[in-house]
Amino acid sequence: MHRLLVETHVLEETSPVLPADAARHLKVLRPKDDEEIELFDGKGKWRVYRFCASLASGKESASPLLATSQAFQSSQTSQTLTLFACVTKGSRWDWTVEKATELGVTRIVPVISDRTIVRIPKAERAAKRERWMRIAEDAARQSDAKWLPEIVEAVNFRDALEMVKETTCFVGALVTPPARPLAEAVASQVKVRGKGEQRNFSVFIGPEGDFTPAELAALLEIAVPTSFGPTVLRAETAALFAVSVLVATGGLK
Repeated sequence: MHRLLVETHVLEETSPVLPADAARHLKVLRPKDDEEIELFDGKGKWRVYRFCASLASGKESASPLLATSQAFQSSQTSQTLTLFACVTKGSRWDWTVEKATELGVTRIVPVISDRTIVRIPKAERAAKRERWMRIAEDAARQSDAKWLPEIVEAVNFRDALEMVKETTCFVGALVTPPARPLAEAVASQVKVRGKGEQRNFSVFIGPEGDFTPAELAALLEIAVPTSFGPTVLRAETAALFAVSVLVATGGLK
């Protein structure tokens, strides 16, 4: 089923007038008469419509969609998962945003650490965020995700630490004695909180050159050290692995 991202108020309309972006997307899709189209708001609400070719060929202002149900549907979640990740080179970061969205993270925080190769000037951070949001929107449409992650503007490592304090954060780290596997650490935190209790989990992924000793020390004061396995993972692989484990083990949706 084709899916279009819209504002929440559009879902309240039986025959909605689509915003410009969604209307252009629908035109490109070239749906068949009576084909179902899902509209979703990226905030857990959606509604299914059917495409009416007769309306589409009528007045320019007419809506070609008619609702198939009386009201929109919604899913609620009291659990959050934040991905703190140092920005990686080229298309690797775009890939990270795409896959994190597919897996269901609720927030993505791009981080600039001392060893981060990609340096984003403050004047360019808003434009970068807009681009990453478009990537997340495309990923949500294709993966049937009901929620879009919040993507913040890139922040420096020290500023990210203040955001980490609001969560239960896990980080892959070599420590003595060796840290527990990530899945065990997450399961332990779930058990402590109990079933149905609010869980604000996060994972912090370092840059290609790893954290500096000072950064890792600061992070381990507020985060749970864990093992990501016996091999050294690339930054984007580590992000995908960690988010997958947290979604599966933490019971996050």
